[in-house]
Amino acid sequence: MAAPIDLFALVASPRRREILRLVWTEEQSAGDIHRAMPDVTFGAVSLQLRELVDHGVVDVRRDGRNRFYLARRDALGDVAAMLERMWDDALWRLTLAAELEQTRRGPRPKRARKSPPSAKRRKR
Repeated sequence: MAAPIDLFALVASPRRREILRLVWTEEQSAGDIHRAMPDVTFGAVSLQLRELVDHGVVDVRRDGRNRFYLARRDALGDVAAMLERMWDDALWRLTLAAELEQTRRGPRPKRARKSPPSAKRRKR
């Protein structure tokens, strides 16, 4: 009975759930995962990936300096079905966005300012 409780604790983190969603159906590099989560540092993504790998719910494949990750759905058992139902739900996506914003650390990314259209100079 301890294993399911550990799995629920593992997927309780919105960041880890998002990483699992990203690697659920296709292998992703650590860089691709980081780019999909621009409000988190690469180090933070790496720590979450290590946690998922250590618990055996994500496989890692090394190719030179790169590491590629893929979820082990069978290792999640009934939790896998729960996650898939959750990801199909539009309300879940809204909840995730709110949770990610609430748990965000550090300064907010600066928005790119829109520059006014350049004025054409008239010849005299």
